[in-house]
Formats: sequence, C-alpha cells, structure tokens
Amino acid sequence: VQLQASGGGLVQAGGSLRLSCTASGFASGYSFSSYGMGWFRQAPGQEREFVAAVIWAGTRKSYSDSVRGRFSISRDNTEGTMILEMKDLRPEDTAVYYCGLSLSNWYPRLEEYEYDYWGQGTLVTVSS
Repeated sequence: VQLQASGGGLVQAGGSLRLSCTASGFASGYSFSSYGMGWFRQAPGQEREFVAAVIWAGTRKSYSDSVRGRFSISRDNTEGTMILEMKDLRPEDTAVYYCGLSLSNWYPRLEEYEYDYWGQGTLVTVSS
C-alpha cells in the first residue's frame, strides 16, 4: 500500500488549508474502504502526535484537543482519498503532516503504533 499526502504550504495565521491523502496498491480483494485512516503531525524537535482519525465508513471520527473545532477529517471511499480541512490555523500548527492507514478499522485509532502504512508527509507552515 502506498499513501501520498499533498496540500501543504505556507499560510498566515487564521488562514485555511486542505490536505489530501490518496491510497493505492491494495492487494486483490482489498480496498481503501476496508481500513481506518488518520493524520498525525510532527513539529521540529517534537515527537509525532495524533491529529485526527476516521474509521472505514467515515461515520466515526476523533480529534486531538488542540485541533477539535478547527480541523475536519473526511474520506471518499470511491476515490480512495482522505481529506483534512484545516481552518483558523495557528503558528503552533506548523509541522509536517503525515497520513496513516490502519488495518484496525472499527474505531478511530489514536496511537502511532496502531498504523501500518504511512505517507511521506506534507509540510504546513503557519506564519504569525
């Protein structure tokens, strides 16, 4: 499985960005809709932290306290794509954002070790 994250960039505080993660390379009989997905981020000098997650059907979602109410996660199973809509961005949101795929799909997965595949990351920079 390959994950491709995109959509990062430079934005001023209070602005918005839309990140995408596209998945491909599934084995025969499996598809994007079979798996849980999530976003994590890693700021310079910091550990990777959970941002948001969504189960296979898109009906259950979870957010970190720091982004709840500002970020929105969604997925389009027909397109094999997961989206992170980010609004009211703050300088502390500056990080490399990674998308992950979890073989555990019934509850939103909040821990890095629960993910089996990762994208390459996309850089989000929020200026003050």
